[in-house]
Amino acid sequence: MALGLAAKKEIVAEVSDIASQALSVAVAEYRGMEVSELTELRVKAREQGVYLKVVRNTLAKRALADTKFSDLESALTGPLIYGFSIEAPGGAARLFKDFAKTNAKLNVTALSIGSGLLGPDKLDAVASLPTRDEALARLLATFKAPVGKFVQTINEIPSKFVRVLAAIKETK
Repeated sequence: MALGLAAKKEIVAEVSDIASQALSVAVAEYRGMEVSELTELRVKAREQGVYLKVVRNTLAKRALADTKFSDLESALTGPLIYGFSIEAPGGAARLFKDFAKTNAKLNVTALSIGSGLLGPDKLDAVASLPTRDEALARLLATFKAPVGKFVQTINEIPSKFVRVLAAIKETK
């Protein structure tokens, strides 16, 4: 079904708007996948806060041209599905990585976190990026560790004194 100029402009505007809000984008080839598998992928994407879209590559190139993901242009060949991570930088990569474990027909071809084009070999690194909550928890643990060690050290002085008194009591 051919798209009219107005529909193409609408698609480009929608993808461009999502790309401007996204933290990262993952691009995967879905050749050979069935509709039920794509539906399952879309359901998982909604649950994880990832925006999925199948778009013609020419329209995607126009939509991504003025965004931080413009470097993806060279990787846009073949039937592709675009995953935009809205909530966590590794969301789309994690989604595609997990889904590819059960479906070998989904092949990640490119990734971008806004700092350049990354190949499919970087999928594990991007997928392991922490979510916002995980990053905050790690930061809090980093702040808490020195205080905890200080309290433990201060508490050790009276504890050692009590142990010495107990040892003297046992010897007498």
